[in-house]
Amino acid sequence: MSIHEVACHGRGREFETLVRALRTGGSKLAKAMLALAALLGSLAVVAQPLEKASVRAGSYDVPIEIARPPGAGPFPAVLYIHAKRGFEDEDRAHMRELASQGFVVLAPNWQAGNMIERWPDRHHPESEADVEAALGALQSRSDVCKGPVGIVGMSRGPYYAIRLAAKRPQDIAAIVAYYGHFQNPNAPEPQQLFSVAPEVMTITAPVLMLIGDADFELRRMNNGRAFYALWERGVPVELQMYPMARRAFDFRADASPEEKIATRHARALAVRWLRKYLKVGADGSC
Repeated sequence: MSIHEVACHGRGREFETLVRALRTGGSKLAKAMLALAALLGSLAVVAQPLEKASVRAGSYDVPIEIARPPGAGPFPAVLYIHAKRGFEDEDRAHMRELASQGFVVLAPNWQAGNMIERWPDRHHPESEADVEAALGALQSRSDVCKGPVGIVGMSRGPYYAIRLAAKRPQDIAAIVAYYGHFQNPNAPEPQQLFSVAPEVMTITAPVLMLIGDADFELRRMNNGRAFYALWERGVPVELQMYPMARRAFDFRADASPEEKIATRHARALAVRWLRKYLKVGADGSC
């Protein structure tokens, strides 16, 4: 068996032999092979192609993509909701990372079903049905844990998340919001400045907010108001503000050294939040 095969089947006898050799002071070759196997194993997980399918929402089909860990499962489930910029390769990379951490991740392209252009200038309420249909598809999979799911939302994504959490509280265990929108994007300007979406006053799902202090002022204010409203109501909530980090700090092509560190920190916080509130065992089990 090749080293790559050992890496991809790291729980097999060959991998265990290498582990024993390392623990008993084995040769330098065994140590090198084990290190390379671990590296190749992690790369194999990250490089896994996403499954593509569709789900019915009313009279049309919504494209969905799924990233999952190797193995039969069941695994904890995460609904991934992209930003209004569109569903991009950066989103797929994020999904693969979550899958490598032990989650089945399903993402709907909420713009495609209703032929919404990238960067829409308003919120399209009809697209909420696309996201809800994706939630149903995720929960119906045989390889996911039964019960509520986590949501990872990007920018506009958290608005969909709180809408779902208000409508179906029994189905949402936790929300991770990257620079999220916590007000109806179609609300008048005074409401954008001085209030939050009504759903913020009703949801019970724990919310983790991740945003940079160099993000747009209105978005930072909106996150702050939502944080205080949730905390006052006793909803588990944390707001992590990253110094010198701009909007989309976690996938910018021109990311600064500080933004790259912020990305690693945010990813670590997010996975801990999801594991905690999805009640994931130490071994990754439901």
